[in-house]
Amino acid sequence: MMTGAEGRIRAVVFDWAGTIVDHGCFGPVVAFQEVFTRAGVPIAVDEARAPMGLPKKDHLRTIAAMPEVMARWEARYGKAFGERDLEDLYAAFTGMQISVLKDHCGVIAGAIAVMDWLRRHDVKIGSTTGYVRAMMNEVVPRAGAQGLHVDSMVCADDVAAGRPHPWMAFRVMEQLGVYPPHACLKIGDTLPDVAEGRNAGMWMVGVVETGSDMGVTEDGLQALGVAERQTRSTDIARRLTDAGAHYVIPTVRELPALIDVIEERMLRGDRP
Repeated sequence: MMTGAEGRIRAVVFDWAGTIVDHGCFGPVVAFQEVFTRAGVPIAVDEARAPMGLPKKDHLRTIAAMPEVMARWEARYGKAFGERDLEDLYAAFTGMQISVLKDHCGVIAGAIAVMDWLRRHDVKIGSTTGYVRAMMNEVVPRAGAQGLHVDSMVCADDVAAGRPHPWMAFRVMEQLGVYPPHACLKIGDTLPDVAEGRNAGMWMVGVVETGSDMGVTEDGLQALGVAERQTRSTDIARRLTDAGAHYVIPTVRELPALIDVIEERMLRGDRP
């Protein structure tokens, strides 16, 4: 059993979409927009992305509670959005998301190399996600066929409550047999990811360029002008840091070098 007493990171807990698969986090956006469009209340990309990282039912609830969306819903149906509406949307969304995900499982560049590095350094690999198990049943085999494998995967419906609560992260620690929390690192691209990692007492690393807030494919990122890319990256990094991320990096590629920095701090007695 690993205790982390030696001042080392013993486990890394990865988010999925926007961190290690689906550059720009497009899979959920497509499904959220489609389910609201079919309900007669279309939503914009920014509205679909705003709650990214939450469990998907909470994500739908948060979109519907946006003043502009709420007004459009009331104009369409003559009544406020209610829990029955939420259940209907979620039922439709789940099937829609599962069918969409097969086209959004591409592994983000560098993720497999980083996991290989972690394994060579005896670091366990866990993962948490806002997707439910039925959705991840589409993602995991497709990511695995590309060479991406994790030691533990916990989904939003595996625990009593998903992000921002720490339960998924704690379940990963249990499954990996790694403790205390300061021997673990969480990495993700959204504010709920940050909250999950901080609430679990882990080192928290935010990812900027591949995530939902940047919202572009790898080709789209390269096509951005230098000034726009820098401005957007700076804004996203500020939001992640303000939310509590201990560190922010452009992509998962930079994680090994950062772990060296964190372990130096741990050896001096620093904790998250």
